[in-house]
Amino acid sequence: MKLFKLAKTFRTEEDGAVTVDWVVLTAAIVGLGIAVYGVVSGGIANLSGDIDTQLETDQINTSFPAAAPVD
Repeated sequence: MKLFKLAKTFRTEEDGAVTVDWVVLTAAIVGLGIAVYGVVSGGIANLSGDIDTQLETDQINTSFPAAAPVD
């Protein structure tokens, strides 16, 4: 009889349900983050290479042009 009471209490207990929900939601968010990284990483690498090339080829002009005469 005690075993049936224990089984009924176990079946009606809901404390662990919230934990299971959080574990499932966290796993979904981590999976989504990994999927986004997989899709975006190639484009980010390409863009960073383009920025690096542009910064290496640009020359910085430190002299100021002469001011235009004011009429």
